[in-house]
Amino acid sequence: MKQILVIICVLIAVGVGFTQHTGELLGYDADKKLLIINADDFGMCHAENLATMELLKDGHVTSATIMMPCPWVVEAAQFCMENPGLDVGVHLTFTAEWKRYKWGSVASEDKVPSLLNEFGFFPPDIMSVEKSATPEQVEIEMRAQLDKALQLGIKPTHFDNHMGSLYGLATGKHYFEQIFKLAAEYNLPFRLPRNMGENYRKALPKESIIMLEQMTGQLVSRGFVLPDYLESIDYGKNYKESFEAFVKLFKSLKPGVTELYIHAALPTDEMKAISNAWRNRDFDYRICKSDEIKQVLKDLNIKLIKWENRI
Repeated sequence: MKQILVIICVLIAVGVGFTQHTGELLGYDADKKLLIINADDFGMCHAENLATMELLKDGHVTSATIMMPCPWVVEAAQFCMENPGLDVGVHLTFTAEWKRYKWGSVASEDKVPSLLNEFGFFPPDIMSVEKSATPEQVEIEMRAQLDKALQLGIKPTHFDNHMGSLYGLATGKHYFEQIFKLAAEYNLPFRLPRNMGENYRKALPKESIIMLEQMTGQLVSRGFVLPDYLESIDYGKNYKESFEAFVKLFKSLKPGVTELYIHAALPTDEMKAISNAWRNRDFDYRICKSDEIKQVLKDLNIKLIKWENRI
């Protein structure tokens, strides 16, 4: 069995050649392009669940991560129990970004006051998290979210971070020490790429990019196995333009392991009430399940893999 990626826990490789990409470390040829498609925000709402469950079950995406503080997490957890063997992780959540749809901590409010606003909700942006959250309370909430997943019968394959609120992208105040501590304790891999993709280089401050790549460089030098790239889609104004954005990204993939994260949802009244970005989530759903995108992946000889690849 080949263990896949982001082992930022107790898996320390011996004698890793640091010039190799992660695909080579996993036993693939140097020119092989490997892709994980991860559906973020599982459990956020019913429309998100319906789309994500279908994509997961039919193999259109290879993994998903659940937002444990959200109201529809029980439906997502029940799906996981009814469909063992799917790659589903925990989407550590410290922000509640939508204007009319909110959630707060899994841990009791009195234990994590630095994470919440005056209404008991998470703040809407990462700047607010970095300015107010204490490392001790971040760890309490991380642990509460992971434990809730286990209590609901989910067997996480990995975990990551909603909106990048723990990475120090706004002020440089990050929570990697707490992330790595729990990754080792729960024996779970964590999403952190060796190289930031072009979309991130355009969107993030140069200092944030340098900080992230310095962090991943240190981890690689210690023998940790990380994904090579993390990518998202630059959506167009309509389905056709967004489909072309997927194709453009797939054509640009480099050898090694890339994780593409998406947010799939059905275009229901519920989803439209939550977010003005519902169209992009509908595009993700429709494009990922389309025969046309499968043919693109086949033509480009891109192999879809999971966090724990058994093929």
